[in-house]
Amino acid sequence: MSEAVEVVSDSEKSMLNGIPAIIAACDPRNSILNWLLIAVPIAAYAKLAHLDESIQFIFSMIGIMPLAFLMGKATEEIATRTSESVGGLLNATFGNAAEIIIAVVAVFAAASAFSENDIDGANAMITLVKTSLIGSILGNLLLVMGLSFLWGGLRHKEQNFNPQVVGINTTLLLLSTICLILPTVFHIALSISGIDETEIISGVLMVSRLTAIVLMASYALLLFFQLKTHSDMMSGSSHDHEEPTMELRDAGLLLLIATVFVSLMAEIMVHSVEAAGEAIGLSAVFIGVILLPLFGNAAEHFTAVVVAGKNRMDLSIGIAVGSSVQIAAFVAPLVILISWIVGVDLSFEFGLLETAACMLAVLIANSISRDGHSNWMEGAMLLATYAIIALSFLYYP
Repeated sequence: MSEAVEVVSDSEKSMLNGIPAIIAACDPRNSILNWLLIAVPIAAYAKLAHLDESIQFIFSMIGIMPLAFLMGKATEEIATRTSESVGGLLNATFGNAAEIIIAVVAVFAAASAFSENDIDGANAMITLVKTSLIGSILGNLLLVMGLSFLWGGLRHKEQNFNPQVVGINTTLLLLSTICLILPTVFHIALSISGIDETEIISGVLMVSRLTAIVLMASYALLLFFQLKTHSDMMSGSSHDHEEPTMELRDAGLLLLIATVFVSLMAEIMVHSVEAAGEAIGLSAVFIGVILLPLFGNAAEHFTAVVVAGKNRMDLSIGIAVGSSVQIAAFVAPLVILISWIVGVDLSFEFGLLETAACMLAVLIANSISRDGHSNWMEGAMLLATYAIIALSFLYYP
């Protein structure tokens, strides 16, 4: 992620140790996004001082951006000491860390609300979980890939990437999307049959939980396929190797610190999102689908677009599609299972509009990328699709 926003000169990239390395990573002179770290103490003060919840929401959401960037930087430092495949997996995993943290915090908030008989508050948290997961998939497949194709296509007439990598990932994405559709169809079909609603909901929950296990197993098989049995086939055309600029211990410490602060910002944001939505006139669905993924993945988005401009499309596509696959086949099932453990009835029945939008995004992304070539016009079409979907959610009540 850090490649997109770092402006450090080569002379400044000497190996740093201890606290100076952590300070350098957070220095606004070395990274443009670090200027936004000022939002972190502001959000914390707004929470402690019980200021307006819309202020808490806005600054906590802004604060997640540079923190997610720092997590990505630390992960990249760790990844330089591993193989290309393992490094890519680390980048994808910690690139989605903000989404994972937000979703898990919201699940526990829903469990707490249910224990206090706050049904409306619990349902609002469940809606936030569902919409943020769908929004991450849509943002990566349409917005990030669209911007990458557009920016790269404007600088290079036609770009190439490994279609086998995209093909296997989009196939698993399609399977994951089918898992989102089936509970909704299951519910509609049984409702038409006149079966009791309580029994239907119980069936939808069990189908979702068992499906989550299947999806996580499928994702584990994908990793085994990519990292072990077919690692040579799944390698991209770019093999650039970057030297580490931090000690492994310092990178791990930076990752830990950034993760803790992302968790704190997520806690503030999740508990203020409902009131903030009412104050700024935006629905919780629009905030979850569009705003949260946009801010949480900002650093990763910048990286994908910048490397596309450098004609490194395998890396760019890997960021966009790989992150979507991990959200759909690992993060969403993980959240379903965590919800099951803590007693929250969260299923894959994400809503008709959300599910339809996700399926359309997967289909158009698969159609455009399966030939292994890209140009700016394809990017424009992906962005147009994202704009249409965003407008639909903007007016969603």
